[in-house]
Amino acid sequence: MTTTTPTTPVNAPQGPPARPLGKPFGRSKLTSRGIANAVVLIAALYTMLPALWLLLASTKNADALFGSDILSFGDFSFGRNLSDLFSMDGGLYGEWYVNSLLYAVVGALVGSLISVAAGYAFDKYEFRHKEKLFGLVLTGVMVPPTVLALPLYLVASNIGMVNTFWSVFIPVLFNPFGVYLARLLSSGYVPGEVLEASRVDGAGELQTYVRVSLRMLGPGFVTVFLFQLTAIWNNFFLPMVMLSDQHLYPLSLGLYTWNSAATVSPEYYPLVVIGSLLAVVPLIVAFVMLQRYWKSGLAAGSVK
Repeated sequence: MTTTTPTTPVNAPQGPPARPLGKPFGRSKLTSRGIANAVVLIAALYTMLPALWLLLASTKNADALFGSDILSFGDFSFGRNLSDLFSMDGGLYGEWYVNSLLYAVVGALVGSLISVAAGYAFDKYEFRHKEKLFGLVLTGVMVPPTVLALPLYLVASNIGMVNTFWSVFIPVLFNPFGVYLARLLSSGYVPGEVLEASRVDGAGELQTYVRVSLRMLGPGFVTVFLFQLTAIWNNFFLPMVMLSDQHLYPLSLGLYTWNSAATVSPEYYPLVVIGSLLAVVPLIVAFVMLQRYWKSGLAAGSVK
């Protein structure tokens, strides 16, 4: 008995050749990565162009500033602009800078301590009307600060605190968003088991908070501090409502007054430009020095 092996006819239609696996996917992946890199590059350029213009314009005198010579390397007047900046109006810019540092750095430090302590209490303790009070905190987050400026002015006027350092410093100490963020960070950073172990060892609540919880909340504290530092440093409307003495102005309000005066006296324009450049330096330094802390703090809040 013989067996026959089926054979394929010579003229039978053949299917298309199989494509190598992986190549289309690889091309698509490279294309997507290229598009993403291009978008990031465009966004970075768009973000950096104003800062680059500010840096170049700060080296020009008034004539070059109003001309088309900003991108040229001629008429370099950075040193002269810097000298005029700190000598104009009896050195008011230096006073404004010190005022901003006091308002922002000290205010953000004290305000962050208050916010972190309040957020920790909302997270770890049970007390009467806890969620209702936290609801009021969330309501405060949704209220724009400009809406509160007039009520704060009326309160400060009744107690005789208008046009003083405290009329600007005290209101910025209380930050509802900082309390909300601190509660999220506390629930992510401070396990309840650690607090129970500390209580078993005989530590009181305040001692547990200062020696255990606050140390564990370090990244969260830095995150709240940076948010509050930026908000206070850029604060404009509250000082404008509260203050009339130029010696108490922060940088934001002081540069605004110079910019308004520049319509009559153009020599103020170069000073406003170089003053704005120096005004962003503390924020850049703070974010560069503390970036590893606030990145971890934001990650903990997002996970929670």
